[in-house]
Amino acid sequence: MSASQPREVEHEITVSAPAAEVYRLIAEVANWPRIFPPTIYVDHLERSGNEELIRIWATANGEPKSWTSRRVLDPQGLRITFRQQVSTPPVASMGGTWIIEPLDDTSARIRLLHDYTAVDDDPEGLAWIDEAVDRNSRSELAALKTNVELAAASEELTFSFEDTVEVDGSAKDLYDFVNEAGLWSERLPHVATVRLTEDTPGLQELEMDTRAKDGSTHTTKSYRVCLDGRKIAYKQTTLPALMNLHTGYWTFRETEDGTTLASSQHTVVLRPENIRKILGAEAGVAEAREYVRTALSTNSRATLGHAKAYAEARR
Repeated sequence: MSASQPREVEHEITVSAPAAEVYRLIAEVANWPRIFPPTIYVDHLERSGNEELIRIWATANGEPKSWTSRRVLDPQGLRITFRQQVSTPPVASMGGTWIIEPLDDTSARIRLLHDYTAVDDDPEGLAWIDEAVDRNSRSELAALKTNVELAAASEELTFSFEDTVEVDGSAKDLYDFVNEAGLWSERLPHVATVRLTEDTPGLQELEMDTRAKDGSTHTTKSYRVCLDGRKIAYKQTTLPALMNLHTGYWTFRETEDGTTLASSQHTVVLRPENIRKILGAEAGVAEAREYVRTALSTNSRATLGHAKAYAEARR
């Protein structure tokens, strides 16, 4: 096989949802970390009409990867074509098409086409890509089916919130404090141990043991995307029993009066089948939302407070 003869594969799934709604979910990349398990974060680099350039961070075969992709949106034809601009080895080239086919008013077929080549046409590299594309495509389509069909239920189970502090210090110092998570066990009382790896600059794998008020510890694992001193986005992959999903980001914005606003944002999807087991027979979604928000906000505010003290001391 040569670069002029890419491998071509296709995956498909049928969903009980209107084709237009399926197209919308795929077109709006801000939701990808919620609906596609491998996706960590997506950032728009360019937008013009129905064309856009996006950067995607995702796991492939358990390894975090990043690439840029140019997309052409066709809302009338319910098609989205994509082509990687900068691929990550062993991928030499990668592209494809999402095709949404209406079956009737309430169901649709999703076809996901890929074409790709490996660096130097290496057989082992191609086998790695075969496995990654097959695994991620099946995972993405299954997750998309679940999220589309349970859209009504997910609305109640999905919520976002943000905590913000004003700091008499620089955005750079605040960013450094959050970015240097490997030092958190020394800097944050609620963090017992930390394991941080950053094989690719700006793409971190963070595992830590966090202390609860009762003295117990629980382990969390996240992938983090660190963006040029302005934002750190993350997706938690080892989740507490009450959550199906937890994504978020830290932002640092300097104001005209010389202070900086440091914020921690969270988006959560609850796991409804575990609510009563954890919170009691009388608990429902409202109680679970409050419980999770309080727990996450407590840790975020503690981290923001220590980051504030660190930045203000270096002013």
